[in-house]
Amino acid sequence: MAVDSNLSSPLGPPACDKDAKALRFIEEMTRNADAVQERVLAEILSRNAETEYVKRFKLDGATDRETFKTKIPVITYDDVQPEIQRIANGDRSPILSAHPISEFLTSSGTSAGERKLMPTIKEELDRRQLLYSLLMPVMNL
Repeated sequence: MAVDSNLSSPLGPPACDKDAKALRFIEEMTRNADAVQERVLAEILSRNAETEYVKRFKLDGATDRETFKTKIPVITYDDVQPEIQRIANGDRSPILSAHPISEFLTSSGTSAGERKLMPTIKEELDRRQLLYSLLMPVMNL
């Protein structure tokens, strides 16, 4: 178990190589958060350029932050609820996502007492699993 001595924490070194790798990943993602977020936004806009929702705002292939901020408004759940309901009713066309909806998550229902449906894709499940896998390396410090 060769642990990376370049990773330092006031709490001590990582417990094992797997933890060291996870901590390096966290460091990489947070050190350049602005650049990472720019890249993620560009990937999302590019991947979903042909969805009904993105087409509505006529981005014409733009994937940069400034175009996004000027053309796509801040919205509430109620603004996209009709599209979410269409998906829940079985519409498989690319409405909000170019990827197929793999599951619906539901909110706890604390806003106005009603649960909200949140359509998700398989990639989102993978992302949640990655985030959960990063908890223990941090807690092991």
